[in-house]
Amino acid sequence: MLSQLTRARVLACYRGHWLVAFDDENRLVQARGRLKETPVTGDWVGVDEGGAIAHVFDRAGTVVRRVPGEQGKPVSAQVLAANVDLALVTEPLPGPKARRLERFAALAAAGGVPVALVLTKADLDEEGYRTAAQLARRMGVADAVAVSALTGEGMGVVRSLLTPGTTAVLLGASGTGKSTLVNALLGTERMKTGEVRASDLRGRHTTVTRELLTLPGGAQLIDTPGIRVAGLWDGTGESFADVDELAAACRFADCAHETEPGCAVRAAIDPERLAAWRKLQRELAWVTDRRAAQRQRVAFQKQITRQLRRR
Repeated sequence: MLSQLTRARVLACYRGHWLVAFDDENRLVQARGRLKETPVTGDWVGVDEGGAIAHVFDRAGTVVRRVPGEQGKPVSAQVLAANVDLALVTEPLPGPKARRLERFAALAAAGGVPVALVLTKADLDEEGYRTAAQLARRMGVADAVAVSALTGEGMGVVRSLLTPGTTAVLLGASGTGKSTLVNALLGTERMKTGEVRASDLRGRHTTVTRELLTLPGGAQLIDTPGIRVAGLWDGTGESFADVDELAAACRFADCAHETEPGCAVRAAIDPERLAAWRKLQRELAWVTDRRAAQRQRVAFQKQITRQLRRR
């Protein structure tokens, strides 16, 4: 019975053990038997009298990516964070990579998580705020800020986005300054940071696990290791709403926005953004086909098993 379980929240995961937060303490626990869902950072779980996780409560606001895999092997998904209210997508200045920002934004939007752009290392770029505003307009994102954890520039804006009682997640590639940003938000050197490479002014990856932290203002933040492969799994959500809205005015319902006459998208959308949309759509089509093929194989195997049991 769920009523007999103690509700707790997962703070971090460590190979078969989970650090969970109760009302009065944090405790390292294991799972009871085989759960329907494997607990991830941010999950609300039910812990039984024996001190083991016995249930994972329904999630709201998830960030899910396709697990990088070898060619020919089944595709699968990995939940990076659960019960998230906001995704802070990070990219360093100068010269932030718009295509990478779009991909991370799509991961969050697909799980119903709103996105804010955080361009780090603003002390290296005098035009950081202008760049952030331009990217936000192109991507249709409401909030974007250029920050420097070293000088404090933009940190007040970031803190204003982190409402007490809500949970945010940091998403970005390795070396984008996430751990330095976390230290600034915490007001302490809690997260280990790496030195910056002189060759490209990028940081070295230091975070090794996803961890839910409580910030001084009352908000909670999930810090994540740098994500090298942000493969899509379940669509792009509202991250390309501008393309979707314009597509409704295209002459043909199945317009691919390439050479079709009467296309309302090509003339209005930046060519690079449209090319990014096409690339993600091709990726999603491939993932959808692979998932469908896997479901067919599983169904066929179950059918064969039932037939053998009847003999």
